[in-house]
Amino acid sequence: MNAKDPATATQQLTAADGGPQAMTPSEAFVETMVANGVSEMFGIMGSAFMDAMDIFAPAGIRLIPVVHEQGAGHMADGYARVSGRHGVVIGQNGPGISNCVTAIAAAYWAHSPVVIVTPEAGTMGIGLGGFQEAKQLPMFQEFTKYQGHVTHPARMAEFTGRCFDRAMAEMGPTQLNIPRDYFYGQIKTEIPRPQRLDRGAGGEERLNEAAELLAQAKFPVIISGGGVVMGDAIEECKALAERLGAPVVNSYLHNDSFPANHPLWCGPLGYQGSKAAMKLLAQADVVVALGSRLGPFGTLPQHGLDYWPKHAKIIQIDADHKMLGLVKKISVGICGDAKAAAVALSQRLAERTLACDATRAARADQIATEKAAWEKELDEWTHERDPYSLDMIEAQKQERTFNGGEYLHPRQVLRELEKAMPEDVMVSTDIGNINSVANSYLRFNKPRSFFAAMSWGNCGYAFPTIIGAKVAAPHRPAISYAGDGAWGMSLMETLTCVRHNIPVTAVVFHNRQWGAEKKNQVDFYNRRFVAGELESPSFANIARAMGAEGIVVDRLEDVGPALKKAIDLQMNHGKTTIIEIMCTRELGDPFRRDALSKPVRMLDKYKDYV
Repeated sequence: MNAKDPATATQQLTAADGGPQAMTPSEAFVETMVANGVSEMFGIMGSAFMDAMDIFAPAGIRLIPVVHEQGAGHMADGYARVSGRHGVVIGQNGPGISNCVTAIAAAYWAHSPVVIVTPEAGTMGIGLGGFQEAKQLPMFQEFTKYQGHVTHPARMAEFTGRCFDRAMAEMGPTQLNIPRDYFYGQIKTEIPRPQRLDRGAGGEERLNEAAELLAQAKFPVIISGGGVVMGDAIEECKALAERLGAPVVNSYLHNDSFPANHPLWCGPLGYQGSKAAMKLLAQADVVVALGSRLGPFGTLPQHGLDYWPKHAKIIQIDADHKMLGLVKKISVGICGDAKAAAVALSQRLAERTLACDATRAARADQIATEKAAWEKELDEWTHERDPYSLDMIEAQKQERTFNGGEYLHPRQVLRELEKAMPEDVMVSTDIGNINSVANSYLRFNKPRSFFAAMSWGNCGYAFPTIIGAKVAAPHRPAISYAGDGAWGMSLMETLTCVRHNIPVTAVVFHNRQWGAEKKNQVDFYNRRFVAGELESPSFANIARAMGAEGIVVDRLEDVGPALKKAIDLQMNHGKTTIIEIMCTRELGDPFRRDALSKPVRMLDKYKDYV
């Protein structure tokens, strides 16, 4: 299932082509993808690109048919995030393409090099309101780094190659828009070689300024962001942290950006993150934000802690200069590659006497103490303690006693899942209350292991994304987390797993509600619940009807064994398993406490709705 090496593919191609050749535009399109190492694509077949699709197989390209095009886009995202190469999605013009908008937006905020190929209505019918006609470029203009529109069949290879180049150069989605009649005819063209950028450490002056600040720092802290993962900079980040003796915290939803088994690792920031990370960051006098845009949601107060250091010097390193100082005031901004910049700073600090050396041992003790306190708190935090959650826990104790099972506390479930995680695991999480609480419990020792919808925050993300990740890395265990609401948006892709032998494990937290939004109704709207209840049949039974395995878990002691059984079925028997965990209706802290306030009503008819 793994993609070919683009360099090898290019060598094979250019050794045979001898420069410009006569070919069809479809052949130019396909051969340019081959040159870029494409061996898998996701989508639904359509007449708009059938002439090219007809030669995918002899070119070594596998089109993986999905149930819905949004799922295809998420699969391409997961594929790209695991492999570090392009993910490719394609669909029928009009509705097939519009179905992908949400997925491309998610890939945009995840900085995933996804190429979406959008065949459009033929040039002789554009503007006439024909079948499946739409203006497809405006749909994606906000969520793509580059939009290539093929203006003539002879330019097919040129625009295709540019879309692949730009996706990698700017680390984000690009769109290749092709009038459907431009796949046909005969042209003379040359297949372009892929262009890849060398990324530098940043300007010497700014690196020197940063090194000077770090040399004077007494309590430096490193925020390891997504750029560390994308830049393959884990070892370089470790070396910098070890030179400084600095605690390292993960930026929000990048829990795989620093190994959890390292003594300097302190856990993630942001919503439902690590108190240890937050308390240590709050003490920093110099912060190195390595490969992080310092997104606004990822640094909000949490657990009652307003932890962003008010007087610290901030060194921000990002490959995109537009991110420097955008959200947080910074002292030094370095436009550079995370890996190269970390090396450059380590070199500058190697022979220097650092102020933080004098307190290295004390800082190490403090890191260990804060981490131990947080782990103890998580062990003891078995259920939510607000009045609503306590009411729900008590009500559900009576509700399921006749079945012999019980509704399980989400935090206890998440802890048991954490304990049962296999080595080298990949995990994707959906949006929602329990999934967000999982941020406290998901730890990784290897990069390219954790995938979330990032700032886009769309439901239905996790399951198709982990399918794409599994295609890219079939040797790694693949697990998705989703609540019952988000699961309803994506469960149909179970058929994709069964039909095309892509075994994954899906954990579904079944608490019969839209928990994240319902928590807002608890805290701000006096428990007036509107449209928050979800009554569903057994998801495990639905999975079995689709040809997958289904497991219902309603005892805490069965959580770990169920996950281990599902992973065995995935890795040793090629089976997809849906684990349906019956959870209480207790709720963690809300997403957007910062964006809500108690209601004020002006009209008499609504005066009681406060």
